[in-house]
Amino acid sequence: MTDQEGFCRALPRRGLLGAAAALALPAVARAQSGTITLIVPTAAAGTTDFAARLLAEPLSRLLGQTVVVENKPGANGALGTQDVARARPDGTRLLVQYSGYQVGTPAVVSNLGYDVRKDFAPVALLLDAPQVIFLHPAIPAGNVAELVTYAKAHPGQLNYASSGSGSLQHLGTELLKLRTGTDMTHVPYRGTGPATQDLISGRVQMMMTTPPPLMPFVREGRLKALAITAATRSPALPDVPTLAEQGLPGIEVVGWFALFAPAGTPPALLQRLGEAADAVVASPEFRRRAEEQGAVARQMRPEEIQARVNRELDEWTHVVRDARIQPE
Repeated sequence: MTDQEGFCRALPRRGLLGAAAALALPAVARAQSGTITLIVPTAAAGTTDFAARLLAEPLSRLLGQTVVVENKPGANGALGTQDVARARPDGTRLLVQYSGYQVGTPAVVSNLGYDVRKDFAPVALLLDAPQVIFLHPAIPAGNVAELVTYAKAHPGQLNYASSGSGSLQHLGTELLKLRTGTDMTHVPYRGTGPATQDLISGRVQMMMTTPPPLMPFVREGRLKALAITAATRSPALPDVPTLAEQGLPGIEVVGWFALFAPAGTPPALLQRLGEAADAVVASPEFRRRAEEQGAVARQMRPEEIQARVNRELDEWTHVVRDARIQPE
């Protein structure tokens, strides 16, 4: 069986075309010319970058087109996101987006130059990834209760990193601070990659983020993983308990990563791109590599993705108000 046949066999149901449309993809691809650029609004080495690169090569094979990844970090994800919002709706410039930037940044910054409810067309969901609380080994805490005790004994002295103001790393930690009555200092970075480097070196002491980029450092003992911010434990970190298991129910912060096109992209083109992306996500190789890094390959219909965007934007807007978060 060829790789293309394997992907097509793995296709989920989607819209009216289904698997029959996937089998016609090569003919469709010949009619659509041009390189497809996947814009990643973060620096390299983060989970968004991981998701894009996991998608790019098999998507290229399936569509018969060159697919490249372009990192465009800056402005808390707004630089790359705005790039795609303003791109021609011809399917050649797509956004691999992190939920923190799609629903977190707009909750903090009101004037971004785009509207995530109107300016994007969801194509496919790629990954769900629970946030994990990572800690530098120099901090004497082996669980969340000890972390809270340490933070209360050292108000304002525990620095936590994020990939930018409005990221889930930022908002999730602010939610944790609200629930625990602690005072920690936010240190924003231009992406998870540079934040991770400073966490490893000890310049910052804590980060709540998705597991993939930090998993190697946990295995090497250079970082500690204290808690999973999801309802269940992660298969990649089976010994790390959830926040609820450690006495903090109701704090669930799950990042997701999805593919978007500019609004106005023709429905037939969105259908073709969605069928192909779904086939990649359903493939055993994509799922295996995601799970190895603590993420879960997940599929969702475009209308469900947009409903998730709308719901979570409302939820994080409430957190921003309650925590009195201001743009940084």
